[in-house]
Amino acid sequence: MKKKKVLFLCTGNSARSQMAEGLLRHLAGDRFLAASAGTHPAGLNPYAVEAMREIGIDISHHVSERVDTYLGERFDRVITVCDRAKESCPVFPGAPKLLHWSFEDPAAATGTFEERMAVFRKVRDQIERRVREFIEQEAIETSPVPGGG
Repeated sequence: MKKKKVLFLCTGNSARSQMAEGLLRHLAGDRFLAASAGTHPAGLNPYAVEAMREIGIDISHHVSERVDTYLGERFDRVITVCDRAKESCPVFPGAPKLLHWSFEDPAAATGTFEERMAVFRKVRDQIERRVREFIEQEAIETSPVPGGG
């Protein structure tokens, strides 16, 4: 079975889209090819790396990339994970299914290390729930119709 290609888009490609990419690869890498990019890449956020490490997923090797890098590629799904990325999402070839998941920007959190980590953990957990729902929905949409022929 051919893996579906999924691109997660955010503004900075530093936290939300990186966590979503890592989660999809971890939870269903056998069924999906995941990538992430940003409209204005800001570098990988160390708090995102730590939040993911806490649940056993290593994204420390991820690179913050510009969305332009992927403009010539065909994706089955393009998922924006912040409102600003949705507003400036480019058009991709092949008319992929566009989805929008709005999450608060954990990189905007202030305070102590623990206070900031609490925000990253909350957003990570919200993203994980959405990724799990996405995986389930995709399985339903691609499963053969019983008795069909």
